[in-house]
Parts: sequence; structure tokens; C-alpha cells
Amino acid sequence: MTEVTRVPILPIAKGSLTKLWLGVVAAVLLGAGIAWAALPKTFSVTEITAGTGAAPTDGDVAFIKYKGTLDDGTIFDEASSSPFPPGIFPDGVPMLVEKGAVVDGFYEGLKQMKKGGTYELYIPADLAYGDAPPPGSDIPPGASLNFEVELVDFMSRQDAERRIQMLQQMMPPQGPGGPGAPPPPQP
Repeated sequence: MTEVTRVPILPIAKGSLTKLWLGVVAAVLLGAGIAWAALPKTFSVTEITAGTGAAPTDGDVAFIKYKGTLDDGTIFDEASSSPFPPGIFPDGVPMLVEKGAVVDGFYEGLKQMKKGGTYELYIPADLAYGDAPPPGSDIPPGASLNFEVELVDFMSRQDAERRIQMLQQMMPPQGPGGPGAPPPPQP
């Protein structure tokens, strides 16, 4: 048998294999980082100020102060004070914690908040209004929503209804035909 060609294999320089594997690991991490950055942002609740106690559950009435913005910073809604006289209800706007009462993302976010806490909510379009925002609103179709929400307090729906009845009883009659007024005399 004859040998055609004999090529000597040169030894690998010390540390070259380590450098090769470090380069492979760096390339994989860079690719994973780029892929992560390209993923669409998902629903999130970020705590700014910690709250205390339990979180509201289905059927509760939450009293909140909030500011809603679009991704470009445009404010589309804001509420901070109660529409009720002081003392009967907590400060803030009442929101029923019930599926369908608010957009799905806001409903899910409210159930993760604690009394006295402040939170940032990011709601992607599929958990907000999608391609059908409310008519006449500043929200474009397919928009994601950002909220800064303070959960002032919450109570059961029964407690809220009881307080509304108390408030109605405290209101003076409104003149003929108004709410709380006696019916007009019959001729």
C-alpha cells in the first residue's frame, strides 16, 4: 500500500478552544437578546407604591384615581376625585370589578392591586379595545393602553349599594316631577 499524502495535524494553541466556545456563547446570547427585544410587549402590572391588605375580587367596587395614556404619551382619560359628597364613599372614582364592566386588561389589573398602592398597567390592544375603540374617543384602533392607577379603597357591592341608598335618603326632594319628589296632584 502506498501513501498518497501525509499531512501533519498541528497542535491547537493553548486557550484557542476556550476562545472559540466563548465566541459561540456570546453569539447565542446576542441572538437571544435580539429575539427578546423583538417580542411584542405583553400585559403587565408594575407596582410603584406598595399597597396593603387584600386585593379586590369579582363583584367588589374599587375606588381609584387614574390617568390613561397612549404609547406616544397622549392622555386619553383621567379621573382623580370622587363624584360623591365626602364621608360616604372613599375618594376616587368607583369601578365595578367585574368582567365586562371595564376592558379585560383593566379588570385583570384591578384584581392584582392592594389598597393604597399605586401601579402602572400596560394593556395590549387585544386586552383593551382592539380595533373597535369607543366612538368619539381619542383612542385609535389597535392601540395599547398605559394607566397609572392608585387603588384608594374597595368594598363589597352590597356595601356600596347600601351607601348609595343612604345617600339617596339624605338628598332633599327635587321639585315637582324630580327624583324623590311626591307625584303631582291628580285633577
